[in-house]
Amino acid sequence: MRALTVLTLVAGFASTVFAPLTAALSAQMDWWKTYLVLALLMAAITIPAHFFGLRRPWPAVHTERDVQPPTSTVRSGAFLALVAAFALAGLASYAVIANLVPLMAERGFGTGAAAVTLGLGGAGQVLGRLGYRTLVQRVGAVPRAVIVMAGVAGTTALLGTVTALAAMVAVAVGAGIMRGIMTLLQATAVTERWGAAHYGHLSAYLNAPIMIATAVGPFVGAFVASVLGGYAATFVVLGGVAALGALLAAASRPAVVRG
Repeated sequence: MRALTVLTLVAGFASTVFAPLTAALSAQMDWWKTYLVLALLMAAITIPAHFFGLRRPWPAVHTERDVQPPTSTVRSGAFLALVAAFALAGLASYAVIANLVPLMAERGFGTGAAAVTLGLGGAGQVLGRLGYRTLVQRVGAVPRAVIVMAGVAGTTALLGTVTALAAMVAVAVGAGIMRGIMTLLQATAVTERWGAAHYGHLSAYLNAPIMIATAVGPFVGAFVASVLGGYAATFVVLGGVAALGALLAAASRPAVVRG
């Protein structure tokens, strides 16, 4: 668990490191050479790490008795509401990451300022994850999801309304905090509501739509911007999408919570 916590925290610094690095590389070479350098760097770091680091044995499996079959849980209103809530909030959150740079360019800021702002949002993710334990101790699973997704909605809409660089940086950090918390929120959502007996089965049904939504989020953001004629209005719309997710999260309380 400690290793997983460290890994999750360090991963939050990815955009903090690579957003400015990407901006610096793209200023010196073509886009395809930039991609090639980044791909080689990623391969040099991740391939040895996977080869030498993923050798630990699987932990023992502990089964629970008297739990609902996973098929009935997947079809329940609470589970469907949870899936929809995370999908909408994830779509909005990852649309922000991909479209923050064009939003700032639209407002006259350079690539360097946009890269730094995006990178500081990554640092915000680490701050959010560091504070997650305290949030868990003080707020229940369902209200916690509502609060975090409402935070995603608020920071996304604010990015579409503030124009000063300092304000945009501050809000981007806040958006990163919410995004960092939401990653851990998603990881614990199943066990907090339905226990650990069918964690893998339920997580698969939960995560598949979320991954699709986060993958299409950048494209949705760009499409909405082309329809609305700008990115500022797009971020306000994306904030509304995340707000709908927060409302659905309020309906994600199961009839019987399994521990």
